[in-house]
Amino acid sequence: MTKNSIQFQTGLSLPRFLESYGTEQQCRDALFKLRWPTGFVCPACGNTTYCELHGRKVYQCNHCHTQTSLTSGTIFASTKLPLTQWFLSIYLLTQHKSSISALQLMREIGVSYNTAWKIKHKLMQVMLERQRGDTLNGRIEIDDAYIGGERPGKPGRGAHHKAPFIAVVETDAETRKPRRIQLRAVKGFRSAEIERYAKAHLTPGCVVVSDGLACFNAVGKASCIHVPIISAGGRKGAQHPSFRWVNTMLGNVKNAITGTLHSVSLKHVPRYLAEFEYRFNRRYRLGDMIERLAYVGLRTPPMPYDLLRLAEDHG
Repeated sequence: MTKNSIQFQTGLSLPRFLESYGTEQQCRDALFKLRWPTGFVCPACGNTTYCELHGRKVYQCNHCHTQTSLTSGTIFASTKLPLTQWFLSIYLLTQHKSSISALQLMREIGVSYNTAWKIKHKLMQVMLERQRGDTLNGRIEIDDAYIGGERPGKPGRGAHHKAPFIAVVETDAETRKPRRIQLRAVKGFRSAEIERYAKAHLTPGCVVVSDGLACFNAVGKASCIHVPIISAGGRKGAQHPSFRWVNTMLGNVKNAITGTLHSVSLKHVPRYLAEFEYRFNRRYRLGDMIERLAYVGLRTPPMPYDLLRLAEDHG
């Protein structure tokens, strides 16, 4: 039996990770190169010469004397944690196929639960903002789903204790294998919401395959070709070959939430979905995700705790 080359890729082992990012100086050097790939640039005047004030760990411009820290203006701003703990968190978040809970992250890196929660959500925010403008094209599978546990009250669509989202899979036109996915929270399964999503994230002319849910007809208003397929409900409908990959993605997400995270805060659903989306879309080169996420983190604005705990916008 042929092994799946993606599943069996070596990735970045923990010993190799520690060889590259095991000390504070290694992490500082890595962040410096990622923030200023061609060398230091003063954020105030653009000058490229500087001196380093080791006592305060800042870089001072030789021209205007503006002082800049390595993490100022980034998602890592004002952190009191060693950079080694940040890099280890990035490693654990990107190399685990089914995510890692804040509780487990707390145990792995040796911090309090609140600190682990902040780290995880800041990194998920980086993933979310990185993917906001992404678009899909070609053949698209789309389906509706919910995140949320069972509670007394109204079941199904419209239940207040569940967060609606759409799973969208871009597949190869010939092999039908998945290329990229989007998991986006919506306010509800209404035509206006699907139209808003399609105009922002689907390329005009792409072929969108969906079930018979009426709101999916709205993709036509985004100049997409809609192919609705009326199938049986329940498990039999989920096994329809036209929805193979979108249902596989939904199963993986829900299994990860129930098996690894156990539960998620509904107001932060967009971040959790962004984490799965980010990791899947970069699955071909696991080892590169450490630097790629750190690079984007250096270009993501600071996210203080008061903002971090607010609900996220819908996708």
